[in-house]
Amino acid sequence: MTDMAADLKQRFSQLRDGDVDVVIIGAGVNGAGLFRDLSVQGVNCLIVDKSDFGAGASAAPSRLIHGGLKYLETGEFGLVAQSALERNLLLKNAPHCVEALPTFVPIFSWTRGIWAALRTLTGSTTAPRSRGALLVKIGLALYDFFGSRNRVMPRHRFLLKRRALKEMPHVTPQIVAGGIYYDAKISRPERLVYELVGDGLRANQKSLAANSTNLVSATDGVLTFQRSDGYAFSVRPKLVANAAGPWIDHVNTALGAPSHLIGGTKGSHILLDHPELVRSLNGHMIYFEADDGRICLVYGYLGQALVGSTDIPCDDPDNVRCEEPEIEYFLDSVRTLLPSLRFERDQVTYSYSGIRPLPASDASSPGLISRDHSAPVAEAEGSRPFPVISLVGGKWTTFRGFAEEVANTVLTRLQRTRSMSTERLAIGGGRDFPTASNDRTSWIRSIAAKTNTDASRVDELLGRYGTTAGDILTFSSHYGDGERITGAPRHSALEIDWIARQELVVHLSDIVFRRTTLAIEGLLTMQGLRDIGEIAAAALQWDANRLAKEIDEVVGALSKFHGQTLAEERPRRMASPVSL
Repeated sequence: MTDMAADLKQRFSQLRDGDVDVVIIGAGVNGAGLFRDLSVQGVNCLIVDKSDFGAGASAAPSRLIHGGLKYLETGEFGLVAQSALERNLLLKNAPHCVEALPTFVPIFSWTRGIWAALRTLTGSTTAPRSRGALLVKIGLALYDFFGSRNRVMPRHRFLLKRRALKEMPHVTPQIVAGGIYYDAKISRPERLVYELVGDGLRANQKSLAANSTNLVSATDGVLTFQRSDGYAFSVRPKLVANAAGPWIDHVNTALGAPSHLIGGTKGSHILLDHPELVRSLNGHMIYFEADDGRICLVYGYLGQALVGSTDIPCDDPDNVRCEEPEIEYFLDSVRTLLPSLRFERDQVTYSYSGIRPLPASDASSPGLISRDHSAPVAEAEGSRPFPVISLVGGKWTTFRGFAEEVANTVLTRLQRTRSMSTERLAIGGGRDFPTASNDRTSWIRSIAAKTNTDASRVDELLGRYGTTAGDILTFSSHYGDGERITGAPRHSALEIDWIARQELVVHLSDIVFRRTTLAIEGLLTMQGLRDIGEIAAAALQWDANRLAKEIDEVVGALSKFHGQTLAEERPRRMASPVSL
């Protein structure tokens, strides 16, 4: 097993002028997807991010892998078709963290919204405020049609009122009908971004990745970067891909290619500790209209209920957070939808927010801004001898297809040809994942016998990390899997040691926010954070001052951006079903 951190350090020590063909700035899902695709084709790439892999906009989605049902309304049929295809492919390529999600649509009228929908299709800037049964039925039929390529899930069902309320007993009785269709959800989007980067590094021994790294100068074709530890390095790329999301225009200015490409909107979400709600959803998402016409959603996520999202124009991606009015908006919306359940502020365990890096637009409603993607090119000029390709817009779901399109452009410009498709290429822990029941049982028994670990524990880690669980359990560490983190008894010191040593961790926040779901699940306590910090400090050779600073930064981020205050011990929750 390769020591990824040590191997990458050696690659940087051997870096020479001309070694890097393409620099990718921004390690969100689009940048990471492009890095993997190009590295697989044998292109030597460097991907850098000022923060961590998957730490920006890619860390703040609704955690859905979906075809974009609502984009039918604006006539973006090509986007729906691509999104549905990519959803189906992700269910196969990332089965360790992407799973089917049956979705219930409550319907409150039979014919409302038809004329408004027709106006939207013909260019109106006012979206329909309500969608009646006829409109929903047509939309779901079209959605099934566009999702037919590589289909892996059932077609939609249409339910009259009595049957709909039987399926979703807490939904308001004001509905006249309901529909059930199938999309998907992703349990660990931030981790998948890291896995894409890791796959790229394994595919090409000359590719490089650097998180917590800033661009400090761009002069005469030479880009100079500096890591947070002070180490600086320079490269002379043939081409630069700007995948910085909401920061694209800032990066283009620094590169000498000023632009006005981004006009993002803010999307916020909350997590509720609400076992009764999670049980009543029975593995479904409810996709519904709030009183103001905004599309919202609620579904079970790792034992909690996730509610989202807002769509507010915003241009400050560094300080975005879920504000109190947004939290009250979510609570009011689910109170109206599910009147027989109690929703209070003290049930909110976590909140998060991010900027959708949408294309600059003068649309009157944020919901009418296209979620499609584009890749405009600023050709080389003056003292900038390389072109800059900006990855604008896009949905989380379509990252692979978007990456493939941009990679093809890059390959053409480098006068190379594609050697393989990523369409069937498994990601990270999805590689060799045992999807069939018998195969899963055999895999678990094999690893359990090899590592002397209880089969139920192997099963749990397989659900959390995919087949990477086998590497974790066989890792040579000072810690055992039986040593658990305070407040998070299902997480072991062994897991944390593996992550700290093998997964390019720079900061403590990388572990608790992105390589794991400890923070968003509400599993962190102050003592648990100290436990994790001590393991990371030993692995990364932090002194006491550095460890204290890292802990303080996590505590500050939890409070400022996620509305979470750590206690010494975590209050016990009622038991509720957990979807892995």
